[in-house]
Amino acid sequence: MSKGQGFGFGLGKMKELTEAFKKAQQVQEGARKLQEELEEMEIEGTSGNGLVKVVLSGNQEPRRVEISPQALEEGADLLSDLVAAAMKDAYDKSTATMRERMEELTGGLNLPGM
Repeated sequence: MSKGQGFGFGLGKMKELTEAFKKAQQVQEGARKLQEELEEMEIEGTSGNGLVKVVLSGNQEPRRVEISPQALEEGADLLSDLVAAAMKDAYDKSTATMRERMEELTGGLNLPGM
């Protein structure tokens, strides 16, 4: 081994490694906080101009379904379609919310694949 070469980790590489660990810790803490926020969040999907409403948590756990008396009068087939449409609306909104929040969390970290 030549004098001054060490094991291949120069001071610059150690700084990069230290920064990578710091970023990983930031992401881990941010992800924990984000999970807590998502659990508390309520995201609403609707259909039929509000005849049916589905509420999910931010991490897509069902919270409740609200069906107006008018929707009940429309018959089972239409009601089924309205519930499915409200569920999809809530799912799409919660997915978009999760994506936005993850981008906020990882935005300045220059992580590959994010």
